[in-house]
Amino acid sequence: MSRNLTLDFFRGVALLIIFINHVPANEALLFTPSRFGLSDAAEIFVFASGFAAALAYGKTFRSAGIALGSLRVFHRCGQIYTAHLALFGLMAVTCVLGNSLLDTRDYITQLNIRYFFDETEEALRSLLALRYVPHYFDILPMYLVIMLWIPGVLAVAQISRGLAMTLPVGVYLAMWVWDLEFLADPVGDRPWFFNPFGWQLIFFIGFGFGAGWLRPPPPMWTPVLLSLAIIALSLPLSPEPALRPTVWLQDLHATLLPWLEKTRFGPLRLVHFLALAYLASVVFRGPQVWLTRPAGRLIVQMGQQSLPIFTISMVLSYVGGMVFDLVGHHPLSIVAINLGGIATLILCGALLAWLKSSPWKRLDPMGNAAGSSATGEGGLWPADDISWWRWVERGAAVAVVLAVSASPILLGDRRSAPPAPSDVILAGDEWTAARVSFEGSIAPGVGEPP
Repeated sequence: MSRNLTLDFFRGVALLIIFINHVPANEALLFTPSRFGLSDAAEIFVFASGFAAALAYGKTFRSAGIALGSLRVFHRCGQIYTAHLALFGLMAVTCVLGNSLLDTRDYITQLNIRYFFDETEEALRSLLALRYVPHYFDILPMYLVIMLWIPGVLAVAQISRGLAMTLPVGVYLAMWVWDLEFLADPVGDRPWFFNPFGWQLIFFIGFGFGAGWLRPPPPMWTPVLLSLAIIALSLPLSPEPALRPTVWLQDLHATLLPWLEKTRFGPLRLVHFLALAYLASVVFRGPQVWLTRPAGRLIVQMGQQSLPIFTISMVLSYVGGMVFDLVGHHPLSIVAINLGGIATLILCGALLAWLKSSPWKRLDPMGNAAGSSATGEGGLWPADDISWWRWVERGAAVAVVLAVSASPILLGDRRSAPPAPSDVILAGDEWTAARVSFEGSIAPGVGEPP
């Protein structure tokens, strides 16, 4: 089954927006969709993930059955859980390094993970149990919980697709009636910022479209104009205060805040996103040849590696905030940090796509495995490949390999040995005391029997 490149493209775009939005005090945030609409990159990412999950797991459930299909889903859940823990560890190390190398601010406190360093034992237990989910680490736990519900929805779909789509709506309504939520703080009552009971609705709407249970309306002027009207009328309700110049609009915004809430995925956010999604389906209807060309393909590759790219982007965002603290906020630094981060993520996507293609398994024109000449007459490299660029490439490769191989030695903790007694010139009682002290410091089994 071929991939949906349009879907991968939008996931890649969402990842870039998420990077920009998570850089602390980033002025570029003012130009992202989160400031001018009720929905933002989070909705794009979750909807597209649901759509992709239907394409990835629906076929497995049909061909391999519920047991093996569920096993594949649970395997992905394990990857997400591992990525969440890895992200927390990487961010903790990043904060420690930031505090050590930069004299700008306390990055541990800024990220609100001081509790982890003060109460490490309890924090680790709570982190593993997903009872400790600080802000900045919310989306992967939410995604993990929703993924766990996929086998149940697909099992019900074997009875009735309509009933399967009714389940997410029922869970969403139950959240509002009974205040369903997960706690994110072991010493407080703060809930997860992304409530899975709310956000599962847009995930399974995307899942329904990916599975073919739902169909978008055909391109017609009436739904197009209605969607444009919804987007225009929602502008005063967006997070940007400048779009509410009158008291009446400010009061309206305050009244509708529960319907705009991001944590529980307020219903007006869903209406706004569906309007945008319909317009996107009209614009991107049919094959998009440009997605296979270099510029489009780079974004598509990011979307295809969404989990590792998301993890990298979150770390990179915080590092971008540290750079801002170091160099200040001015037009050049704003452009450089944002474009530099975007370029880094694009390069990481290309690198991960290249590694996923297993280039070491490719065959040469004669049908032999690449690198097979290493054991033949030509030695380590083919003798007929003598272009200057190849030699430069090989030299650089050797230098990198040697540097990586030597890194444990260079990074090792080399301590100076204590001076031998014969090297110390002392007299009388001072010499006796020094020798007794030195010999007493030798561990049993090292120099003498215990």
